[in-house]
Amino acid sequence: MQEAISFLVAKEPVFKSLQQQYTTFFIPSRPSGFVTLCKLILEQQVSIDSAKACFSKIENLLGTVSPETIIPCSDEDLKSCGVSRQKISYLKILSEAVSSELDLDSFPSKSADEVRNELIKIKGIGHWTIDVYLMFALQSPDIIPLGDIAVVNTIKELFDVHTKEEMEKLSQSWKPYRTMATFMLWHHYLEKRNRKPFV
Repeated sequence: MQEAISFLVAKEPVFKSLQQQYTTFFIPSRPSGFVTLCKLILEQQVSIDSAKACFSKIENLLGTVSPETIIPCSDEDLKSCGVSRQKISYLKILSEAVSSELDLDSFPSKSADEVRNELIKIKGIGHWTIDVYLMFALQSPDIIPLGDIAVVNTIKELFDVHTKEEMEKLSQSWKPYRTMATFMLWHHYLEKRNRKPFV
């Protein structure tokens, strides 16, 4: 972690300024596996608090959240937990995939591209979900989630760069530590808004 910060601070004055401003940065982490992917599906396009409330209700309903408990659960029961019809479908599709061909336990030994290629085939799991899973659960060191509104807005604010193409080009100089760059940008975004970390 410190190696990544030192690299970014030496490379980019904006990161040097952030380090001087905050000293330390919140580094998010989640366990790898099925439950984290379920939580990320619930977090798509809603507030973290709302997603947490949904998951807590699902957990109370099922006891253990697993493919074996989600697959037989009725849509109505899941809907009563505050889950939308679309996300119920996504949770069930993920559950079926994990029960058959998707081996989540193999992901830590695979490259980020290999993990992405497997997960993107699952309906309901897009690049934002994959990026966050790679960063939080698999600790992939070089991810820049340009589908994340907080990252995009913070890059606009701090670098005066406004298109995804320009952001991608800018981030090339942060390799191979773009994940740490993302954490620094997120930290700034949350601090400016007086918001708590979302993990």
